[in-house]
Amino acid sequence: MKSNNNNNTKLILLHPYVQKQGSSNRLWLLAFVSFFTIAFLVTLIYTRESLPTKSTAALAAAATSSSISTTAPLPTTVINTLLHYASRSNDSFHMSYSEIKPISDVLRKCSSPCNFLVFGLTHETLLWKALNHNGRTVFIDENRYYAAYFEELHPEVDVFDVQYTTKMGEFRELIASTRDQIHNECKPVQNLLFSECKLGINDLPNHVYEVDWDVILIDGPRGDGPEGPGRMTPIFTSGVLARSKKGGNGKTHIFVHDYYRDVEKVYGDEFLCRENLVEANDMLAHFVVEKMDENSYQFCSNKTSKSASSSSSS
Repeated sequence: MKSNNNNNTKLILLHPYVQKQGSSNRLWLLAFVSFFTIAFLVTLIYTRESLPTKSTAALAAAATSSSISTTAPLPTTVINTLLHYASRSNDSFHMSYSEIKPISDVLRKCSSPCNFLVFGLTHETLLWKALNHNGRTVFIDENRYYAAYFEELHPEVDVFDVQYTTKMGEFRELIASTRDQIHNECKPVQNLLFSECKLGINDLPNHVYEVDWDVILIDGPRGDGPEGPGRMTPIFTSGVLARSKKGGNGKTHIFVHDYYRDVEKVYGDEFLCRENLVEANDMLAHFVVEKMDENSYQFCSNKTSKSASSSSSS
């Protein structure tokens, strides 16, 4: 019995130690579990937070890729397709392929963003807008109602109307008076916004005069009959805009449509100059006009100003 008591005593004496060691083990186990639980939660949170970062990076890359694709030039196949269908239209007033192609080639080589000014709303208007991909294309038309209607149909197209005061029947008188004013209101380098030259267009929005136009197409206004406004004013204005450029490319490509007609040919030779004629047929003339010094007083270098000779004789 004594031994039993001793054993019991030993057990009783040992019991607190065993209990303490068991508690310690449980504490270690709890600490171990807690550590891995916290580590798991931290890992999970980090992983979940890193996912949006990767998505953001992916979106940024996609946006960059998208911006690159939108600024890339039109593929050759697209350009050829546009030219093919535009030149085979049933509209009796559409341009032929041989007329559209030179303009398309220049637009294609034009450094982006290309500034393209077009006189006249025609069958090819949407084609010009499309071919000058990523560039600025502005249209000038004589009919304010049609200009407003067209812009309502196609809000992505910039159209401004202008009221022409010239008449086809006056084209010889107008060219003579312009020669007389070549040292003043009708000089080749000037800000047309403040010009009083009869052939200068001065009522367009201010920013039109501030742009350095790379390509200009003259396919309007009407040039049929003595009462029509004719294209004298757009040809003169284009010549001045090209010579008055402040920056950008020093050369401006100017296309004159319906070059077989007297006004287009006479005014083209007078204000765009034969020396600048790159290519021409009955339907289209292509001039390349360079900017000039502001003190220049003649449009063509191979011509002597008639106003100078007339003023000296007087």
